[in-house]
Amino acid sequence: MTGDGLGEPFASGREADVYALGDGVVLRRYRNGGDATGEAAVMAYAASFGYPVPRVFRVDGPELEMERLDGPTMAAAYLDGKLSLDASAHIIADLLRRLHELPGRGGTGSIVHLDLHPDNILLTGRGPMLIDWGNAGDGDPDFDTALTALILAQVAIGSIEHEIGADAGTVLDLLLPLVPGDPLAKLDDVVAFRAGQWTMSPEEVAALPTAAARVRGTPMTA
Repeated sequence: MTGDGLGEPFASGREADVYALGDGVVLRRYRNGGDATGEAAVMAYAASFGYPVPRVFRVDGPELEMERLDGPTMAAAYLDGKLSLDASAHIIADLLRRLHELPGRGGTGSIVHLDLHPDNILLTGRGPMLIDWGNAGDGDPDFDTALTALILAQVAIGSIEHEIGADAGTVLDLLLPLVPGDPLAKLDDVVAFRAGQWTMSPEEVAALPTAAARVRGTPMTA
């Protein structure tokens, strides 16, 4: 048990742990003590446009209480043989397109997620839902798309270990012809951004040029 009686988390990422509170509610808590207020605000903004995001009930410093979503991640559904690579690519492209149609709150750009990948997409009875909005805000949609592509490439070349492995490269190949905008326009900027993220290991940072080359080498026509 943890000191506050929450027990063990049922899910954990690089930055946060998720605990079940009962009655369809979960608590997401940042381990580094960051403030989730901005995350909750952008989630509420996206939800106001009908974007598929969990409902937020309470935010207090590093803690975010929100609805519990039932369903596997996209990655888990693929690994269980319940989702094809082609369907995965279309779901990711649709979530990116719909997100980038939301105007930025500051009057420029769009809403961006900056961590949109198969482990952050839950396949629920209400359809695909996007989770983990800690990096989200206003930004350049091409930057957001390029970041999704780079993350897939990192998995494809093995610099990020994941059971999907090289199949992430197939998703990337299928995805880029489907996305709006120019997925390569901001790739150099995305590489620099990714290299500066504290969650990245030195080995992952060193492999970023190879991952970027994988994105650039992806066929751009269906």
